[in-house]
Amino acid sequence: MGALDGKIAIVTGAGRGIGRGEARLLAAEGAQVVVNDVGAAPEGEGTDATPAQAVVDEIVADGGRAVANADDIASWDGAERLVAQAVDTFGRLDILVNNAGILRDSMSFNMDEAAWDSVIRVHLKGHFAPCHFAARHWRARGKAGEADLRGRIINTASESGLFGNAGQANYAAAKSGIVSMTVVLARELAKYGVTANAIAPRARTRLTATVGGADSFMAPKEGEYDPWDPDNIAPTVGFLASDAAADISGQVFVVWGARVYLMAPWQLAATLDRGDARWTVDELIAQKDDLFADRSSAIPPMGFGL
Repeated sequence: MGALDGKIAIVTGAGRGIGRGEARLLAAEGAQVVVNDVGAAPEGEGTDATPAQAVVDEIVADGGRAVANADDIASWDGAERLVAQAVDTFGRLDILVNNAGILRDSMSFNMDEAAWDSVIRVHLKGHFAPCHFAARHWRARGKAGEADLRGRIINTASESGLFGNAGQANYAAAKSGIVSMTVVLARELAKYGVTANAIAPRARTRLTATVGGADSFMAPKEGEYDPWDPDNIAPTVGFLASDAAADISGQVFVVWGARVYLMAPWQLAATLDRGDARWTVDELIAQKDDLFADRSSAIPPMGFGL
């Protein structure tokens, strides 16, 4: 018996890396999986249905059930077809894992419009469009009177979106948007029995291969546990997709190796209260040290000492 026996799942960007591991683990836990991957290059160019079908073949060889899908999930029509394929093939949808993404890194003063638009499209719209059609599916089932409906959305954010990373204004903006969107989905869909959470994974993938020095510090070491193995991410996704996580929604988890970090949202850090009169600029200048008495006024560091 698996934790996801009888569940129907979609995993986008599942032809390689983190998505492949997620699709395979969901299937191993008993889910029937639609493996989506358009087969593009890391920068978003080209199409190739081979990676998605290869993962399907692996799942089937292991005794699971899966079908391939090569639709562009950042298009409204492609996302609609993807959700429809899950429903038409397996009867319904229970789990949506949004993982597909690309990179087009550039400093803000060098970034062109195409680099901005393509990353925002694939990540932010590419998360929202499948969520939109999955939400419509679950809402229709709820309005039809289905009892004990349990839908799951697991989105893929990034620490770049949580903390900011130089050279990734497009990527960080999209990933931060995914976090905010996840919280909105959690609020909107709770009454239908649907949860929405996000993970920020650290793993060795085609995208992280572009990071300077990654081939060295992310390289597996013979005979040692590999914390950068992309398959490390999947168990947390499987957990969030399970019935045991029915009371977890609107949360963000950083996942790396054997570690799972529950992140805190934006919260109040300090207050200045002028009473019933407007502040002046000079008064605020005079109160600056009080406002930042317990923290630095400089840019917060990337990460948090992991």
